[in-house]
Amino acid sequence: MSEFVLMTDSSADLNQEMVQELGVTVLPLSFTIQGRTYHDYPDCREMNLALFYDMLRAGELATTSALNVAEYTQGMEPILQAGKDILILAFSSGLSSTYQASVLAAEELRGKYPDRKIYTVDTLCASMGQGLLVYLAVQEQRKGRSIEEVRDWAESTKLNLCHQFTVDDLHFLKRGGRISATTAVVGSMLQIKPVLHVDNEGHLINIGKARGRQASLKALVGQDGEDGDRGGQKDGLYQPRGLPQGRGDGGGYGAGALWDPGYPHQLCGAGDRSPLGAGDPGPVLPGDRAVSGKII
Repeated sequence: MSEFVLMTDSSADLNQEMVQELGVTVLPLSFTIQGRTYHDYPDCREMNLALFYDMLRAGELATTSALNVAEYTQGMEPILQAGKDILILAFSSGLSSTYQASVLAAEELRGKYPDRKIYTVDTLCASMGQGLLVYLAVQEQRKGRSIEEVRDWAESTKLNLCHQFTVDDLHFLKRGGRISATTAVVGSMLQIKPVLHVDNEGHLINIGKARGRQASLKALVGQDGEDGDRGGQKDGLYQPRGLPQGRGDGGGYGAGALWDPGYPHQLCGAGDRSPLGAGDPGPVLPGDRAVSGKII
C-alpha cells in the first residue's frame, strides 16, 4: 500500500503545533489588507493574527482569496515526485472556489503522474469543523487505512459535523452581503448577535439571534446547563488546546464543531450542546460516539 499525504488548506484553522503533530500539509489561502497581500500560513509567519484583528477593529478592510490551480499544483508536485499519493480535504465549495481548484489541479496532475493517486474531498466544512475532520481523518490514516478508505470515511462523515458560531460585530456580515445595512445598524444598536450555521450544502446560514454576547453564547451551546442526551449518549465539551486550536484572538466567538454519526448538520441544534462559559475560546464539541466512547 502506497504512502499518502493528507492535505488541507488554512481555512481549517489548525495552528502550527497541530499541523506538525498530525503531519498534514496545509496550503495557505491569502488575504489583502492595506494594499498588501499576505499568505495565511498556520504559523502566521507573514502577519501576526493579533495585529490583523487590531487592524480590522480600527476600520481597515480586508479581502480574501481562494487557492488557485497553480498554488495547488505547486504544493502537490513535490509530494508526487517523492512517490507519495495525496488526499485533499478542501474548504467547503459552498463558501469558496478552493475545492474546485483542487479538482482541476488533481485532474491535471493525474495525467503527469499516472502512477500516483490523487483524491479530493469537498468537506462542506470550515474553520474548526474542517480542522476536526482533518484531525479525525489522520486518526483513520494512523490505523493503517488505505487512501481510498480514508477518502470514503471522510465522505461518509462530513455531514455529521455540525458548525455553529456567533459574531460580535455585524459590520463584517454586512460587508459580505449576509445582512442588509439597515439590519446591521439596528442590530448593532440593540446588541443583536446572530447565531450562524453551515448547512448540508456547505453554505453559511443564520439560524437564530440573541441580544448581547452572553445570550448569544448560551444560544450557541444550549441554555439548560445540561449535556445533550440522545439515546443515553451524551456529547462531551472539549476546549481547544490541542484539537483543533482556533487561531483567532480568543474573543470567544469561534466556530464550534459537533460530531455525531447519527445526526446530519440540520439535526444538531443548540439543545444538543454542552455549556460554554463566557470568554472561552470557540469550542470543538465531539460527541462521545465519534471517538469510540472517549472524549478527545
